[in-house]
Parts: sequence; structure tokens; C-alpha cells
Amino acid sequence: MVTVLAQQDTDDGLRIVAQLSARLAYVFMCTTLCWGVLTATGWVRNITGRKALRSSHIAMAMLTLAFGVVHAGAFYFLSNGAFTLARLTVPFLPGTLARHAFGIIGLELMVAIVLTAGLYRFTTYRRWLWLHRLAYAAIPLLAIHSLFGAMANGNLQVLWLGGITLIVPTIVLAILRFLPGRWLERIGLVEELV
Repeated sequence: MVTVLAQQDTDDGLRIVAQLSARLAYVFMCTTLCWGVLTATGWVRNITGRKALRSSHIAMAMLTLAFGVVHAGAFYFLSNGAFTLARLTVPFLPGTLARHAFGIIGLELMVAIVLTAGLYRFTTYRRWLWLHRLAYAAIPLLAIHSLFGAMANGNLQVLWLGGITLIVPTIVLAILRFLPGRWLERIGLVEELV
């Protein structure tokens, strides 16, 4: 009886760690993309130097990845053994739920982005930028994973406002990042450089 209670306490603690790390990863994911767009476009250039802006973008990205890995890793240690290392790293194993597959693919894209960030010095800027833009594919996958996870755990009514509050500016900035400059000038978001 004591071991059953101890396992339940451990699992409850791990579940709390998984939930908290997932929420923090989501927050840092959204802020990382927003800050990256603001840095790349130069829209926050007057705040500080470019090196400080890039360094803060990298720090937020590392926090996103760290909390995402802690979130996934917490499931490995659950006492029921439902999540093996293969289930946490291979997205489409038989019996894997779609929400888990979205999370695995999104996290693996984030890991690929971090690993290729070191290639910046060894390749052309355009090739590196193509790899780095995989983050724009990871964001919706991880947002869907978060939505379905909150629904499955019964937390949607608690988390929907925070999730939407963070994802809306992220989506808007991502869209603005790819709009032509003349369109941004026309709607008054940027000034024409003379």
C-alpha cells in the first residue's frame, strides 16, 4: 500500500513538472519567435545593439528547448511505463496519439534549428536562413499539441486565454515578417527610408 501511494505521489509530481514545463516552453516559444522577428526586421533596433538583441533571442530559444525537453522527459519517468524512449522520439509509432506526434515533430524541429544555428558561420546566409525558418513550421505544430493536450487533460478552460494571448501576436508578427516592405509602408507600419 505504501509503494502504491509513493508511486502516485511521484507521478503527480511528475505530471505537475510536465505541465509547468510545457506552459513555460509555450511562453518562451512565442516570445522567442516574436523577439526573433523584431530583431531580424530591425523594428527594435533603437532599444540596444544588435548583438544584445540576438543574444536575448538565443537565450529565449534555449529556455524554450530546455523546458520542452523537460516536458517530454517527465513522461519517460512515469511509473506506468507508457512512454518509452522510442515513443518520445519517433512521432508515428503505432498507437501514438496525433497530439503526441505533433509535439514530437515540433520539438525535433526546434532541436534541428538549434543544431543548425552553429552552421551559420560555415554556410551561406540563405541556406542557413532556410533551415532557421523551420521554426515557423514548429510553432503551429506545438500550438496544436498544446491545444489538444489541454483539452485531453481538462485544462482548456483555464489555459485558453493565456494561450490565445500569446499565440496571436506570434502569428501576426510571423505574417508581417513575410509581407513585402511596400505593403508595410502602405499600411503605415514602417516608414520609407529616403
